[in-house]
Amino acid sequence: MPRTPRQPIADLTAHLGYWLRYVSNHVSKAFAHKLEAREVTVAEWTLMRKLYDTDCLAPSRLAEQLGLTRGAITKLADRLITKGLATRTPDLRDARAQTLALSARGRNLVPTLAALAEQNEAEFFDHLSIKERATIERVLRDIVRIRGLKSIPVE
Repeated sequence: MPRTPRQPIADLTAHLGYWLRYVSNHVSKAFAHKLEAREVTVAEWTLMRKLYDTDCLAPSRLAEQLGLTRGAITKLADRLITKGLATRTPDLRDARAQTLALSARGRNLVPTLAALAEQNEAEFFDHLSIKERATIERVLRDIVRIRGLKSIPVE
């Protein structure tokens, strides 16, 4: 049977998205590995970091701020509570509502995890000049703004 001629198409590596994903996957995997040593996932870290800046927050507000579903926040909160890193308490203003907060153990762990995030950032990007880093960040923020991207990457 004769072979049908193939349309020429660009190589995978000809796409900017390929390189963004390539770097992103490696950065994320390295960070996830660092967090695993502390028995925390990237998604849990994201929630912990958000709670670190507040005394407590309603799960619905967390969902809104992180671009996650309320169900996802509930699952993450349950995992953090089981690990002793967060607490859930009834909202004093509304008996039907609850708030989430970091436990003392969770609050004490966040600076250590933040240092791991900084270490990971340095391992991948310290070779870039300040100007190069600023350009990359500006371009990526422009893409986020123009595309209306809302959800925070957690995995």
